[in-house]
Amino acid sequence: MANYSHYPIGRFLMSVKEALGKLPSFSRELELDLRKPADRFKWFLAAVLYAKRISAQAAKETYLTFEQEDLTNPDAILDAGWDRLVEVLDEGGYTRYDFSTATFLLGISKALKEKYGSLEKLHSEAASPTDLECRLEEFKGVGPVGVNIFLRELRGIWEKAKPKPSLMAVVTAKRIGLDKEDVERFESQLVRLNLEYCKKLRTSECPLKDRCPDKTCFLKKLH
Repeated sequence: MANYSHYPIGRFLMSVKEALGKLPSFSRELELDLRKPADRFKWFLAAVLYAKRISAQAAKETYLTFEQEDLTNPDAILDAGWDRLVEVLDEGGYTRYDFSTATFLLGISKALKEKYGSLEKLHSEAASPTDLECRLEEFKGVGPVGVNIFLRELRGIWEKAKPKPSLMAVVTAKRIGLDKEDVERFESQLVRLNLEYCKKLRTSECPLKDRCPDKTCFLKKLH
């Protein structure tokens, strides 16, 4: 466990929070305004892409390709059809999951339109945060990971968006000495920190730099 007892705790926590605050959330990096319903569906589409076992960069590039092709709403996705979706997925670099994802996106768009009409209606009909998560997971191709990615950035926007923080975020917060009560606020940033810096040992580029009390990454790099 990291030992950061020698840090003035208030100043240390503030500097960690400030550093995390400089990391954009995934939706903000995509320049989405989640206060807008249209952008909330765009973020749902992106969350489905980010949830697969594929690099965040590949998911981002693929989402941006969907944006360039104006395939960011259920009607456009359905009109495009399976062959066109596969082409767009491949163009974005999503080749590993192109066939299955094209099928899932068509199924999700069709089911959403037929059962609810929109994501907003789905949210309004959900009886609780748990019910909201269950309704989202009813879409084939959307699992707990995708639901967490989607809902964690809607906290404070959708009343029932209250997902349990992911284990990755909780563990990363513990490693850097962040208080439990701050995990939800910085969950997206904690996930990014882990995936893009800790796991890749990018210590020189890490936004926390010497403010991180866990020197594990640094020591691994030395060896």
